[in-house]
Amino acid sequence: MSDAILSALGALFEGVRFLFSNGGPNVIMIAVACVMFWLAIAKGVEPLLLLPIGFGCLLVNLPLSEVMQADGVLKTLYDFGIGNELFPLLIFVGIGSMTDFSPLLANPRLLLFGAAGQLGIFITLLLALALGFSKEEAVSVAAIGACDGPTVIYVSNMFAGMDRIPTAMVGALAVAAYSYMALVPVIQPPIMRLLTTRKEREVKMPSPKGKISKAALIAFPIVVTVITGIVAPKGLPLMGMIMLGNFMKVTGVVPRLASAAENEIANISTLFLGLAIGGTMAGPQFLTRETLMVFGLGLVAITIDTVGGILLGKLWYLLSGGKVNPLVGAAGISAYPMAARLVQNEGQRWNKHNYLLMHAMAANTGGQIGSVMAAAIMLSLLKGLGII
Repeated sequence: MSDAILSALGALFEGVRFLFSNGGPNVIMIAVACVMFWLAIAKGVEPLLLLPIGFGCLLVNLPLSEVMQADGVLKTLYDFGIGNELFPLLIFVGIGSMTDFSPLLANPRLLLFGAAGQLGIFITLLLALALGFSKEEAVSVAAIGACDGPTVIYVSNMFAGMDRIPTAMVGALAVAAYSYMALVPVIQPPIMRLLTTRKEREVKMPSPKGKISKAALIAFPIVVTVITGIVAPKGLPLMGMIMLGNFMKVTGVVPRLASAAENEIANISTLFLGLAIGGTMAGPQFLTRETLMVFGLGLVAITIDTVGGILLGKLWYLLSGGKVNPLVGAAGISAYPMAARLVQNEGQRWNKHNYLLMHAMAANTGGQIGSVMAAAIMLSLLKGLGII
């Protein structure tokens, strides 16, 4: 018994010695994990993601941890579900089953806001290249502008699997993407107020008229999938899974599958994806200059996305003779349905009789499509250049 106690004490001492003598970065990342727990529990910030990511981060940074070694639990999850892009794609099926494209089909012109809301992706791509990131790294960083965590993970992990970017960078990109998704309510309102006048913010828009037929709702995911396959085939898995989830929902003939995609499959995939991503956040590999640059560029991307959507809204306001509220443009990002609710709240703050939700939902679903299409176009261009 005494030998066992001495052995346990020796192991404990060795772990503590390693943590404080060689594991300074690990200590920092354990603190980062605790911050994630605080944000998720105390502030309610993306708890479905921050809790498992934070716990994976905690596990991988403990002394002598082997969870990301060969056959380790987090390494197994990573290889099984992220190394082959399975978890992000399954989450996209769930996103599709939760998305209602009716507002967009009622006013298809609002799809333009979804395009303008991706401006940050392409400007950030140029900035990342100018800062010395490789083409693959720059595309991965720019994808944060999609404001869509699964898209970022899908794109970056594709390059990590080719050894074109460090595996640890996937974790940094994922954390940045989900952090900025959670911070959309903090980032967007000041920009919305800065770029619009009170008169513009008070504009009332009539509710969309007409009911969308079931035939149109069924045809929409098929048409979008076909167009993506022709225009940007490298993004077909992303768009295809979103549209599959939506197709199952709108047909109404497989309610059990649609429900499973929206609930059990999405929840399990999110849990395992979060743990695996957290496992890539080992201190020595995660705490680099590039990581800080990733977070900075991510903020630039989300900011420019919002600016692009609002500027298009202001132009539309002028061309329509003051009939379009520029605030709707802020919903052109992919943070669905958070961005749409923000536009509704901001509109009612300046005009209590202003109901922008349906217009914002149309722009927001357009942003969901636009973000995936933007990533698909970048991947297809890299393929065309022979890079992937």
